[in-house]
Amino acid sequence: MFRRLFFLLLMGCALVSTGCVSRRLTVKTVPPGARVEMNGELLGLSPVSKSFTYYGTNEFKVSMPGYETVQVHQPTPAPWYQVPPFDFFSDNFLPFRVRDHREFTYQLTPRNSLQELDEQTLRNNAENFRSQSQSGPIP
Repeated sequence: MFRRLFFLLLMGCALVSTGCVSRRLTVKTVPPGARVEMNGELLGLSPVSKSFTYYGTNEFKVSMPGYETVQVHQPTPAPWYQVPPFDFFSDNFLPFRVRDHREFTYQLTPRNSLQELDEQTLRNNAENFRSQSQSGPIP
């Protein structure tokens, strides 16, 4: 009787402690330090990591002062062990932890210097050009 109870207790502990898949993604940028948003949620400054539950397509928005904003629909396909019916066994019965780590790197391009001009500077330049055109060419 004691052996049977011990065996059932041991099997119960083994079943409870098995199977786990951890999913994590990391977003890096060149140059680092850009603001990263995933599906409208701020993740932080790159490089930044986040755990996720579901595979699929995520929308990333990467922005940094002086650089063009990058918006990407990034697919994150499921590995073979996370496709039904295999996912049930990998999530519940594997005797070890499975780590799925995805890394995405985005290259930021510098903005054109004309795009960096603020509205006030643009107005001042326009006024200067207007006054020069009214006074005639400079000899």
